[in-house]
Amino acid sequence: MAEDIEQSAPVNTVEEPLDLVRLSLDERIYVKMRNDRELRGRLNAYDQHLNMILGEVEETVTTVEIDEETYEEVYKQTKRNIPMLFLRGDGVILISPPMRAGI
Repeated sequence: MAEDIEQSAPVNTVEEPLDLVRLSLDERIYVKMRNDRELRGRLNAYDQHLNMILGEVEETVTTVEIDEETYEEVYKQTKRNIPMLFLRGDGVILISPPMRAGI
């Protein structure tokens, strides 16, 4: 009978990259996107394409402008808060889960 019980991996193990995303469900994550966009929000759901639903999102967009007089680059950041956001996975560059001890 003991041989019939299938051994499964513990819930908190990381064997594939998406396992790390799975462990971040209902936690705040950082997502770097194309076109100098950064998002911080609570991960509510995701799929294998890295489409995500984020809640309580803070979006930061960085733009670079050239000063016409000095020809120096001027970086400007625009921030906004979004209550709920569907994020298409093909624009994702990086996902950073929250810091944890023991992983």
